[in-house]
Amino acid sequence: MKIKDTLHLGKTAFPMRGNLPQREVDWQKSWDEVDLYGMRQAKNAGKPTFILHDGPPYANGNIHLGHSLNKVSKDIIVRYKSMTGFRAPYVPGWDTHGLPIEQVLTNAGMKRKEMDLVDYLEECRKYALSQVDKQRNDFKRLGVSGDWEHPYVTLAPDYEAAQIRVFGKMAEKGYIYKGLKPIYWSPSSESSLAEAEIEYKDVKSPSIYVAFKVVDGKNILDPGTNLIIWTTTPWTIPANLGISVNPAYQYVEVQVGDQKYVVAKDLLTQVTETLAWENPVVIKAIAGSDMEYMTAQHPFYDRTSLVMCGDHVTLDAGTGLVHTAPGHGEDDYIIGKKYGLDILSPVDSRGVFTEQAPGFTGVFYDKANPMVTDLLTEKGALLKLDFFVHSYPHDWRTKKPVIFRATPQWFASIDKFRANVLTEVEKVDWIIPWGKVRLYNMIRDRGDWVISRQRAWGVPLPIFYAEDGTPILTKETTDHVAELFAENGSIIWWKKEAKDLLPEGFTHPASPNGLFTKEKDIMDVWFDSGSSHEAVLRGRDDLSFPADLYLEGSDQYRGWFNSSITTSVAINGVAPYKAVLSQGFTLDGEGKKMSKSLGNIILPEKVIKQYGADILRLWVASVDYESDVRVSMDILGQVSEVYRKIRNTMRFMLANVEDFDVKKDTVSYGERRSVDKYLTVRLQQVISEMRQAYEKYSFSNVYKILVNFLTVDLSSFYLDFAKDVVYIETEDNLARRSMQSVFYETLVALTKLMTPILPHTAEEIWGYLQEEDDYVQLSEMPGYQDFDNQDELLDTWRGFLDFRDEVLKALEEARNAKLIGKSMEAKVTVYPTEEPVAALLDALDANLSELLIVSDFALAKGTAPEAAMVFSDCAILIEKASGTVCPRCRSVRTDVGSHIHLPELCDRCATVVEKEFPEAVETGFEQ
Repeated sequence: MKIKDTLHLGKTAFPMRGNLPQREVDWQKSWDEVDLYGMRQAKNAGKPTFILHDGPPYANGNIHLGHSLNKVSKDIIVRYKSMTGFRAPYVPGWDTHGLPIEQVLTNAGMKRKEMDLVDYLEECRKYALSQVDKQRNDFKRLGVSGDWEHPYVTLAPDYEAAQIRVFGKMAEKGYIYKGLKPIYWSPSSESSLAEAEIEYKDVKSPSIYVAFKVVDGKNILDPGTNLIIWTTTPWTIPANLGISVNPAYQYVEVQVGDQKYVVAKDLLTQVTETLAWENPVVIKAIAGSDMEYMTAQHPFYDRTSLVMCGDHVTLDAGTGLVHTAPGHGEDDYIIGKKYGLDILSPVDSRGVFTEQAPGFTGVFYDKANPMVTDLLTEKGALLKLDFFVHSYPHDWRTKKPVIFRATPQWFASIDKFRANVLTEVEKVDWIIPWGKVRLYNMIRDRGDWVISRQRAWGVPLPIFYAEDGTPILTKETTDHVAELFAENGSIIWWKKEAKDLLPEGFTHPASPNGLFTKEKDIMDVWFDSGSSHEAVLRGRDDLSFPADLYLEGSDQYRGWFNSSITTSVAINGVAPYKAVLSQGFTLDGEGKKMSKSLGNIILPEKVIKQYGADILRLWVASVDYESDVRVSMDILGQVSEVYRKIRNTMRFMLANVEDFDVKKDTVSYGERRSVDKYLTVRLQQVISEMRQAYEKYSFSNVYKILVNFLTVDLSSFYLDFAKDVVYIETEDNLARRSMQSVFYETLVALTKLMTPILPHTAEEIWGYLQEEDDYVQLSEMPGYQDFDNQDELLDTWRGFLDFRDEVLKALEEARNAKLIGKSMEAKVTVYPTEEPVAALLDALDANLSELLIVSDFALAKGTAPEAAMVFSDCAILIEKASGTVCPRCRSVRTDVGSHIHLPELCDRCATVVEKEFPEAVETGFEQ
């Protein structure tokens, strides 16, 4: 027999390397085969419900790291709730309509306007569903648990029907109307856009000052006096019908050379400098209110522009007189309507001027800018042309500039229920407090919602028109359309004529001949996803309304968070969510936005192939997602190292409970040694802290608490000295079984606590434990408890750990001085300079040599020798321990050789071997 054969060295089949990229696939397959998700739902039947409603990602392309951050975060929450007494079903969803899919088909060579519309829409549908399948596989590979076989998709007939019912209920309440007003228009996608579909980019724009000559000055201004306007959109001058002034401002008429000009009094100095006027002379002051109904000649068209009074005019920039084109601006529209002006918008859907703009017909609006300034120069009306860089709205899909353009559109009147939405915003629990302010301000300031789109791939607006063009939008018609969509899908709208889509026998006074037409526009896709509370939360028996939580990226304050609360309050009077949590965006390691052009995109697929899904999940848990988060392969490599430490620490404990029978070998808390009690109490603290962090959705704190406990409390302390007990003592030694009891309880608790974040690894560990549940995912989160006198116990051991740090410093100095090599070669003598140190060490009731991993320890009185290292409360002397190294326990002992039968060993080891391995006494050890 060899000496090492007498040691209880830990053994386990749990592999050191996780080999996650390969093994995770097998685990996921086995979970699918037994329907582990269904088993969890069945186990939780009848429990209180927690619903995290999935915001639908757009079905186009493989998932990116932003998707991973979002979906894994949701999975962590749902798994945790499922293990803490809640029925927490997770129904994933997809947004499947909209322009991006049309663009994909266009790029593939498909020409929508040359195809049969029904055939084209079927191609869109097939492509969308193919992307759903692709992304579903990607999400499942992340280990996300959910009802993947029954997701919700916005193109499903039942979903489309529910969406029509939402629209119908809003129409019943008078919230839906058709109007001609300027809205964001994207020439690049030939469609209207909602505010949520706008992003801003810096662009270089012309800045012009233009003179409009007075025609009728109401006996205050002479004909020919110049009213100066300033604009950054020269192309809108052909649509000018008026000039706005603020009735509360003072304006001045000034003489410059042989010309007279009018500007706001407070801007005279600025305008003088900008236009390089020399010695302007103020002729008179004029109240803005007195300028109302004056007229001025359009610079190049044979018509006049009306002077109007409006509070929207400010002194922030320009001249105090605002160029007004009612067809190309919201404020312009409002004041134009007030004064009875036409809503002139001489630009078509492609951004090209129509015949209503003579001289510019057929010209793209942006290319008309220099043409307009040239013509103004020719007419002597251009006073100044300059250029400046400013933030300008762009289509967030095509990334190209948008314009304000007046077209007939269908709107949802936010004004009619805005106050109710704001009240509901106040009631929601905003996990990130600034989220409330952000959404509140958006709702407060938003205009009416443009819900019509001039596209093909989407849910049709269920509106009919009578022979005279009267819109028909009634409960009867929308209910009937909803039923048709539920049975056939919205494709039926395009397959059938209007008369075949109306209820049987339907008549209308405005259609005496029984002739009807149907709306060709589709709904804004935000209306699609914004109806999910009705289609999904109310539409599925396993879910409930309102949801407990919505969790998406911070861009959804203008998107899904916004459209969902708008539609829900409109028809239900309440918000669709009780709480909202938002996350930042994923950036590269240098903090730059990920993009194909920069070549810094990291696909989750690449990470999973190299490291495994659990590493990606651990990264999600490690970041502070409230703000933008950085990720790179280097960062993921660091996370992989942390995972390795977690795995190896758990593996060490598994190896050292291999001979531990939890039912017969567990040592009760009261019988454990003080240090084991301390670790038991620390474990309870960790359970409590991790659960509290989970409850607050603070995954980064869960991560920090777990890693800190594993590395500091366990690896660097408890497990470090444990080898001297679990390897050396007899199998049933009380100290050994006491430590094993702590190991086992720690393994069970941490495995459960890790499950929401590392489900694959946790399930692997679970297979080596002696628990009744077949899967850790079917277990419950560990409870936590307090013990008698635990605060005193904690104080004592915290004191010891501080003392231990001092010993470690002294040992390190001795090692650097070549006095010792390993710590087991040392003798530590402590000279307390303060009474608490001596009291602390006496109170520990522990083998201090064992705890400090040294061969000898002594507590001395008197003055410490000069060689001692001095601390604030004691001095510590490190010497080389006297004696011989025991080959079994590696301690330097003076009693090695004292045992008559086993002279190679120290007395402690000889006693253990004699008891457990009597054959060694007879045969001796192999050399």
